[in-house]
Amino acid sequence: MLAVSWVYLVVLTVGTWIFGSWTFAWAVMAGGLISIGSFRVSLKDMTAFVKRLPVGQEQADGKERGRKGTKGLILKFWLRLLVIAVVLAGLIRFGNINIFGLILGLTTVVFSITFTAIDAVWRYYFSRR
Repeated sequence: MLAVSWVYLVVLTVGTWIFGSWTFAWAVMAGGLISIGSFRVSLKDMTAFVKRLPVGQEQADGKERGRKGTKGLILKFWLRLLVIAVVLAGLIRFGNINIFGLILGLTTVVFSITFTAIDAVWRYYFSRR
């Protein structure tokens, strides 16, 4: 999934550089890096959270531990959104950045998830089973 995001970002950045301008391509690249970085941190946090969930007999004993993990995950989520907001505000306020290119770059992970889901459905329905 992350590999698809990186490939899509490279293709999108090169395409906007060829058919657009360097400032637009830089904005796409900046938005894509922010988007992929946020997704990677979120993926790491969710993986760690799922690994800590109690299974079987531990489930009755581990409810408190699960609540603490949930609170920490929610706090990290809001902190990550705050950091992204500050970075985007700084880029828009102090940097010479194209807003539309930045928005296009921020959609990198969304398009990667969409492409991956379409590929999975395509393979499932047309796999000659």
